[in-house]
Order: sequence, then structure tokens, then C-alpha cells
Amino acid sequence: MNELTPKKIVEELDRYIIGQHKAKVAVAIALRNRYRRSKLSEEMREEITPKNIVMKGPTGVGKTEIARRLAKIVKAPFVKVEATKFTEVGYVGRDVESIIRDLVEVSIRLVKDEKIKEVMPRAIEIAEGHLLQVLFPKIKKDTAEAKSDAELKEEILSELRKGNLDNMPVEVEMTIQPKPIQVAPGQEGINIGDIFGGILPQQKKKRHLTVKRAMEIIKNNEAEKMLDSDSINVEALQRAEQDGVVFIDEIDKVAGRSGGQGPDVSREGVQRDILPIVEGCTVQTKYGSLKTDFILFIAAGAFHVSKVSDLIPELQGRFPIKVELDNLTEDDFVKILTEPDNAVLKQYKELLKVDGVELNFSNDAIREIAKAAYLQNETSENLGARRLHAVLEDLLSDILYEADDSVTTKIEVDKKFVEEHLSKALKSANLKKFIL
Repeated sequence: MNELTPKKIVEELDRYIIGQHKAKVAVAIALRNRYRRSKLSEEMREEITPKNIVMKGPTGVGKTEIARRLAKIVKAPFVKVEATKFTEVGYVGRDVESIIRDLVEVSIRLVKDEKIKEVMPRAIEIAEGHLLQVLFPKIKKDTAEAKSDAELKEEILSELRKGNLDNMPVEVEMTIQPKPIQVAPGQEGINIGDIFGGILPQQKKKRHLTVKRAMEIIKNNEAEKMLDSDSINVEALQRAEQDGVVFIDEIDKVAGRSGGQGPDVSREGVQRDILPIVEGCTVQTKYGSLKTDFILFIAAGAFHVSKVSDLIPELQGRFPIKVELDNLTEDDFVKILTEPDNAVLKQYKELLKVDGVELNFSNDAIREIAKAAYLQNETSENLGARRLHAVLEDLLSDILYEADDSVTTKIEVDKKFVEEHLSKALKSANLKKFIL
């Protein structure tokens, strides 16, 4: 993290998101401030809280992606929720505190995955030894050559590691994990094995598997045994508390006029429920209590109908940094199609390569696709970058349908190809410009 200066963070975000420099700078500074805070004395650390951000901009311009990529850069626990999930007709909705409980679950998974990676080399060793015991008698029986046991074992181990025995069938004894019992729909199940611990004897079952599948199961079981769940829970809670990022989408949908009937009252109620979580409170989870004071909250919404100022003043005050995201231009669409590491055209090329289709796009074709997406956004609903998927599915529908992995083909997509396949969409988009 000490190497991730705000400029470096923005550069990293530029690899996946086109434009929106102001929003990237705002989140990069918020992230860097966390690192700066971690280097201060404990007294000062307690005084400094994150400056939460509210993003305003149409759908598909990169609001969610900025927050998601930000969390990935620093391997921080990240959870995305929609504000509309917390308001339903008759005030029935999810408990707002479930946001924090979800964040803790994500943090537990994150820490557990890291710990599993640490112990995996040892787990693989144990799994290899277990499979060696199973394979040795079987292979020795079938081997005509006179070899010592040590030589044969060494040879089997070498073949096992190379993957030459992956498809060989073996019979291995597996421990049966008791299935969690679900008390109520939607709630997490209770594991009887966890409750009774060592009282109940472990059930074992013989299974017929390939060597590859058996290796996967055994090494994962062994890695699980090596983990200390208590230390994982403590570290996960700490990480969620200090590094957690919560992205609240569709915040504009709960920005309603006060004093209204029905859903308006519910919307304001949801805002008031969210308020203590953002302001800082203690939430009880099944892994322990967690303070929300230092979690970074990023709210986002299109704000077509409502405005940021329609949120209750207390909630506005908890999101001091307001960033407006720009509409995507034709040039932005050209960049989205070609530049990012996960560029849309790269995705389609790789998908079709599976069926032996080599797809090439000329520069003027890319420009024409970008133009079609831009015009459709201007003349109908603005879907941002998501419009490109609709345009490309329309453009490539015949190719995607006809592709067959038994035949290798090379297809050049040029301007003429685009005009022919998108003529109807381009024509209606051009005509709509003249309708008052």
C-alpha cells in the first residue's frame, strides 16, 4: 500500500475504466488517506474517519466499477448493496445492519482464501502421500519390471505431479461433512458438526473418483484442517472494520419528498436507518461486534428524477465528497471497445475463438460501432457503456449463431459490414434527432 500513491491508483483504475478522472481522483485520495491514517499514533487514528463519497451520473458510466476495482487493488473487503432492497411496499425490506454482516462474510472469505494459499503447499504434500498409498499397490501389481519399492514410489510420485495419472480411477475414503440445517428460509444453516464437535464420530465413505478429482478434494480437506478459524475470524473482523468498502447503489431511489404518502415515508425511513451505519455504530455479527466508524461508504445514483439535495440533510452531511460523472462521448466508446484490459471487443474475440472464429475489427468499423452506441444513447434511454453490449449483440448475432468449432473461419468486420448489420438502428437513431 505504501507504493500506491493516488496517481498510481488512478493509473490502475485507467486500465479498466475510461474517463471519469474526477471520480477516480476522489476515490484514490480516500484510499490513500486510509494508509496515511494507519501510520499515525493510535490517539490520532481514532479521531480521523473516512470522507465518504456520493457519485452522481447516468447508468453504465463506471460508478460501480470504480468502487469494485478500488477494493480489488488493495484486497479490501467489498460489498455492493442496492438501497432499494431496503424499502418495499408496507415497509418490508432487508435489515440495514445486514449490509455490515454481508461485509464481514466477504472479509471472512477473503482472509480464508489467503490462509488456504499459505498452507496449500503442505496440503498438496499430504494429498500426494495419501494418493501414493492408494496407487502404489495397484501399480506394483501391474508392473512387470523388477523395481525396488522406493524406485517405484518415486516414479509414481513423478507421474502424479506431471498429471499423467489424472484420469486413472481410484477408490479413496472420504470424511462426510454434515450438511447445515436451515432453521428458516433465507437464514444461514446451522452445522450440527460444529455444535457437537468431537462428540459425534466422523462418518467416512468410500468414493470412486479420478486421481485428479481425488487430489482436489483431499488437498482442500487437508488445507481446511490446518486453518485456525478463531484467528481467521479475528483478522477478518479487523480488516472489515479498518479496510471495508461499502458501495450503496441506487441511493437516488430512496431520496423522496418528506410528508408524502406510502413509499415516500418508507424512503425517508430507509435513509434514517442507513444514517447510523454511515455515521458510525457497533453492529453485532455472529463473529463478534464490529464498529462501522472507519468503513468507507461510497453511494451512487443516476439522480434523474431526484437530486442529491433531496436526501435528508443528516445523510448528505455524512457524504461530504460529491462527484459528478460525465456522459460517455463517441471517443469514449472507441476507447472502451479497444483500450482497457477487459475491453469489450477482446471479450467477443476470445468467445468466438473457442468456436474457431478469428474476428478482426478495422478502425473505421470500431468508430462506426461507437457512433451507433452514442446515437442510441442520445436518442433513447442513456445506458452508458452497457449500450455497447446491445449494439455488438445485434451486430454479431449471425456470427454468434453460425459459429461451429468444426470449421475454422476468419471474419473481417469493416465499416460496410457494420452499416449493413446496423442500418435499421442507425437510421432510426438519425431520424429521432429531427423529432421535436
